Amino acid sequence: MKTNYLLPHKYKIVGWVLLILGVISGLVFFNQDFESDILRVDVFAIYNGEDFINKEGGFFKIIENNSILDEMIALSIIFGGLIVGFTREKVEDEFIYKLRNDSLVWAIVLNYSILIFTIVFIYEFTFFNVLVYNMFTPLLFFIFRFNFLKYRS
Repeated sequence: MKTNYLLPHKYKIVGWVLLILGVISGLVFFNQDFESDILRVDVFAIYNGEDFINKEGGFFKIIENNSILDEMIALSIIFGGLIVGFTREKVEDEFIYKLRNDSLVWAIVLNYSILIFTIVFIYEFTFFNVLVYNMFTPLLFFIFRFNFLKYRS
């Protein structure tokens, strides 16, 4: 089966390491109030909105970021998930292709079903937390479903 969009199989372990480290770090980071001056850096922002504290909003600014740890965790989850989800299997045939497509459709439908539920029943800052998690859930649902179906068959 010719699949040009898939990475070589050798990258799967790197993807799993990034994904697992990102998810574990994300859970720890979310449940604890971690702040360190070591991770306080100046970053380039394409847009920095004006808010209560920062009266100097605008485009293309260098701003101080209190902790780049959350960005590093998010990138680890996204890159790891993309690598795990879109690397070839050792045997990449029509059956694996069908499992991959079915899992992707299932993940998107489940993700948007959950999002619709939260739009209707969850409000204020809790809804914002759901949206943050919603960045990662389609990829995680896809990986879980694909690997579950693959190992079940």
